[in-house]
Amino acid sequence: MHIMEDRSPLLQAIDVSKFYAGKLACGPVSLDLYPGEVLGIVGESGSGKSTLLNCLAGQLAPEQGQVLFHTRDEGVVELFSISEARRRLLSRTDWGFVHQSARDGLRVEVSAGANVGERLMAVGARHYGKIRAEATDWLQRVEIDVSRIDDLPRDFSGGMQQRLQIARNLVTKPRLIFMDEPTASLDVSVQARLLDLLRQLVSQLQVAAVIVTHDLAVARLLAHRLMVMRQGQVVEQGLTDQVLDDPQHPYTQLLVSSVLQA
Repeated sequence: MHIMEDRSPLLQAIDVSKFYAGKLACGPVSLDLYPGEVLGIVGESGSGKSTLLNCLAGQLAPEQGQVLFHTRDEGVVELFSISEARRRLLSRTDWGFVHQSARDGLRVEVSAGANVGERLMAVGARHYGKIRAEATDWLQRVEIDVSRIDDLPRDFSGGMQQRLQIARNLVTKPRLIFMDEPTASLDVSVQARLLDLLRQLVSQLQVAAVIVTHDLAVARLLAHRLMVMRQGQVVEQGLTDQVLDDPQHPYTQLLVSSVLQA
């Protein structure tokens, strides 16, 4: 996958820390994410990776540190210094969030086409015909039969729901997408096709991405760089192939060897 040449970070975390009931969930974590780059965050359950993702996505305020985002029109903003309304607007326009459970990211009681169209309306689209045409195009791009455009997502398979969630998030051409275990709840054969689709779309759109996963194979396929977390701390980071082929930290070595022995 090609990384864009713009070397100004799109997203920055500076000493971000989050606590629950006084206990450290993650931090301090600092990172830079550049346009067109895919960052993988891996670790076992409870390592703090999903907490960090939610802080980066503006959904969970850290107790310490800053999250900076380079907006299209205002330059660099600190996510938790701007209004909640402004954060919500950014989440509908400049970035997307793909949940592990597609039902958390879809409105299952409205049609597939409406799920995609709502995002377009959030960025100002008003012409019904154009909205439906764009929704139709995106259903095709994520390999959903366009004859299902008026069907309810609750009647879709898990894999179809996840592909629809991806279409809903990418239709507005965001510059950044967050993904929390996007394939974890799917069968292996469905996972493989969805991962291939994600890789193609992220590359074609040159969208930056942060993906949280416990699956090192997923990280290798999608991520340019990798961060390994354990007990809320980043224990190792670097280029994905470098980290997975020559792990330096004992915990990373254990993760890799567990996969090889499985």
